[in-house]
Amino acid sequence: MELNLNLVFQLPVKPKRVMQLLTDTVLIRKWSGGEAKLELEPNGAFEMFDGWVTGKVIKVSENELSYTWKTTDWDDNAKDSIVSYKLTPFDGGTKVQVSHSGFPNEDEMKAHEAGWSDYFFDPLEDYIMVFDRP
Repeated sequence: MELNLNLVFQLPVKPKRVMQLLTDTVLIRKWSGGEAKLELEPNGAFEMFDGWVTGKVIKVSENELSYTWKTTDWDDNAKDSIVSYKLTPFDGGTKVQVSHSGFPNEDEMKAHEAGWSDYFFDPLEDYIMVFDRP
């Protein structure tokens, strides 16, 4: 059985700004509260949440981003999962479609389903509301 999540979030800023917030390491550190690294080229290093998750960039374009994702909690033999974002303009802001595929088990998939809101998009939206004032 494939263990995949497909989630949709809405942010009150335009896609270009959302992409900056997803790819600029200085901004990622500000809204996530942890160390981050993102080298914007295929096979570039990706790291977030003080090294809790690491991976490699797969694709970067104007409205799409994808990278591999593996947490330090996962077994060493677990394969990397893949996170993909697709940004589309929506109602003056941006609809962000997140596909996260290839979880090592159902517990991790369920934990990440809540985690995408609690640790990623909620802090990102809080940052936008304070610093971008839509």
